[in-house]
Amino acid sequence: MKVKVISVLEDNYMYLIIEEHTREAVAVDVAVPKRLLEIAGREGVSLTTVLTTHHHWDHTRGNAELVHLQPGLAVMGADERICALTRRLAHGEELQFGAIHVRCLLTPGHTSGHMCYFLWEDECPDPPALFSGDALSVAGCGWHLEDTAQQMYQSLTKTLGTLPPQTKRDDDDIPTVPSTLGEELLYNPFLRVTEDPVREFTGQVAPAQVLEVLCRERARFQLALEPPQPQVRALLALQWGLLSTPQEK
Repeated sequence: MKVKVISVLEDNYMYLIIEEHTREAVAVDVAVPKRLLEIAGREGVSLTTVLTTHHHWDHTRGNAELVHLQPGLAVMGADERICALTRRLAHGEELQFGAIHVRCLLTPGHTSGHMCYFLWEDECPDPPALFSGDALSVAGCGWHLEDTAQQMYQSLTKTLGTLPPQTKRDDDDIPTVPSTLGEELLYNPFLRVTEDPVREFTGQVAPAQVLEVLCRERARFQLALEPPQPQVRALLALQWGLLSTPQEK
């Protein structure tokens, strides 16, 4: 299994997962379809499937154009709001692409239909990989926008926290610090909500309440920082094809 990590805008990524024997490819969270197809062509692979973690525009806005450019493409996810969805997935469902196994893990919190994807190959020495969308990040987690802190806690600790500690995002071309789940359990405060130092910081005991306070403190810290200039975001969006140019009359 080979993973190409493709940066999008300032802080998002889409992924091209390649089965190296069959040369079949699966994409995760497509935002810039033409760039994805360019890389797939350069790698000499056949793109058959898109796995989408959740319905937000920065993870799905390329689906419709990609399906138009490549008819017959399967677009999968757990939320009916996902653009161009062709198959709705269920928690615990398993898919297979050649030697690559995919386990679908429903992780509500950031959105009610957020799905993570756990990938592995049988009899392969490489560790498994987790594509966690906006549920879990390096030393952080996503905002719980549509669900409660209790649901987010269940997703982070009961669903993702029980995966093998060597689980990681594949570090081929990775533009951020690679992290394993075992490392996250050591230093990610959002996964350590039952530990005394984190409880003392928040002044709470119940795990969900600890998580709620951590999210609130993070929001307060981020608001105190100088927000990025909107012109910079607009230029980046135009550069990556996320905005259309005005049509000439």
